Amino acid sequence: MHAHFERHAYHRHSHETYSFGVTEDGYQAFKCRGGAHTSAAGMVIAFNPDDPHDGRPADALGFTYRIVHIGPELVAGVLADIGGRPAGLPLFEAPVVGDPVLARSLRALHGALLGGAPALRRDELLTAAVGAMVNRAASGRLRVGPSSGAAARARRRLEERYLDDVGADELAEAAGCSRFALYRAFRRAYGMAPSDYQRQLRLRAARVRLARGEPIGEVAAATGFADQSHLTRWFVRCYAMTPGKYRAACGD
Repeated sequence: MHAHFERHAYHRHSHETYSFGVTEDGYQAFKCRGGAHTSAAGMVIAFNPDDPHDGRPADALGFTYRIVHIGPELVAGVLADIGGRPAGLPLFEAPVVGDPVLARSLRALHGALLGGAPALRRDELLTAAVGAMVNRAASGRLRVGPSSGAAARARRRLEERYLDDVGADELAEAAGCSRFALYRAFRRAYGMAPSDYQRQLRLRAARVRLARGEPIGEVAAATGFADQSHLTRWFVRCYAMTPGKYRAACGD
């Protein structure tokens, strides 16, 4: 994605991917991992998979940025190729990194992906960018699995039945604790309420269907949204584009 925003504010959400961005102009403010952060021009943003965050312009002038989303399996594959053996997933503890080398590497990868560079060149730049990010900004290995058993059990129930109207009592029963204890444990483990996480699962399912070119109204009905406008409203809040624009981009 390459965009300029002056008024748009991202709703709190997360991605199932690593997300590496570069702020090109202005100041981008966001909250992530319990802290408030600002990325100025030339700075790099690094989100781990399932890192909940929001985003907004820090002032009236807005900001311009570019970002790439890279699946954990692809990152693991690149690191295995670099090291010659299986590698654990990296952890980026600092959401904002001031490093011109990383910024240049991500700009080059982003430009190749949008500019129609040959496959070999894209693969080379992907390896270079992932390797540089890990070598210069990663601080450890990403933990596999949440920190709370109750939260993990509730998450599994939501993933199994994300289309259903799962109530708080049912979710607490599946988690094996009280509703209040589950709410606290879930927010501590995943950075958002169970209802927000369920909506995010529905949005991810909608993205998959939209990428296949399915009609937007049918996608909304199939992924638990009241209607097309309901899906559109949340899609824009979390991804800063309409479902139609996303579907068109996937078809290019």
